[in-house]
Amino acid sequence: MPFNLEQTLHIFSKTKTGGVQQVISKDASNKHQINLTQDHLSKIAEDFKQGDFSDPEKIHGKDMPGLKALQRAKAGEILMQYRKLLNGAEIVYITDKADLVDAIHQWFDAQLNDHARHATMHHRMHNQKTKK
Repeated sequence: MPFNLEQTLHIFSKTKTGGVQQVISKDASNKHQINLTQDHLSKIAEDFKQGDFSDPEKIHGKDMPGLKALQRAKAGEILMQYRKLLNGAEIVYITDKADLVDAIHQWFDAQLNDHARHATMHHRMHNQKTKK
């Protein structure tokens, strides 16, 4: 990870149409970590839009649950929206394909397990404010 795991928190929120992945700084005044999380999530959102899931594959392994289905998704089947937050960033994943919703949820569960104490499952309302 290009940011300090001890100073950040991964938050995964499953939704009916996919989910929301957030990485936030535990200290809202830590601009360095906030910038690092924003840069990282911006990059992976762009990679994901191109079908490039090599970053999570490097971090979590080729057999990460849900990853193969995400890699096989056709262009446009998953909408990915990157947003800056005041204390980090998020990627919103939206699809109308039930198998891809399941893959996103499996992928979130795997990340929760891998990131352990640096991650949590949370409700969507955790970080609603976006940075303008």
